[in-house]
Amino acid sequence: MVFAAIDAYSISVFLHVTAVVVGFGATFAESVTFPVAMKLDPRHLPYVHRLQLTINRNFAQPALVVVLATGVYQTADADWGFGSFWISATFAIVIVLGGILGGYFIPTDRRLEAMAAKEIAAVGDGPVTMSEDYLAQARREGAFGALTGLLLVAAIFLMITKPGA
Repeated sequence: MVFAAIDAYSISVFLHVTAVVVGFGATFAESVTFPVAMKLDPRHLPYVHRLQLTINRNFAQPALVVVLATGVYQTADADWGFGSFWISATFAIVIVLGGILGGYFIPTDRRLEAMAAKEIAAVGDGPVTMSEDYLAQARREGAFGALTGLLLVAAIFLMITKPGA
């Protein structure tokens, strides 16, 4: 019986893939939390934004660090070359994702959580109808979520197919 050789490179690939699955897998589920909350009761919206904030800070951000560090190690160790299209494009995607995550999603969820809580508190026990401003910002966040999902899928495609390698 032959066992696979476990070396630093294979451990790095393991950490890289695990970070993607654990760190970003939950972010895909975020796309359904808002519509579900709206259908059940808009009073759940502050929880939705707190959940998204927690997922992004505690899973996606650390995952980006691990993905970036292991990606740099793998590129250097395997002599792929940082100038290869699939490598540079994937690094660009990771950097863009980091910017969107830290510069948009995290502050937006903080703001939307506060807006939702304030609007819900203002109606007391009455029916909740969210303001157009809140809904517009929530839709914009959903569009950014779709964009980041596409970027993640594009990065996975590039990493698996390695075009031009």
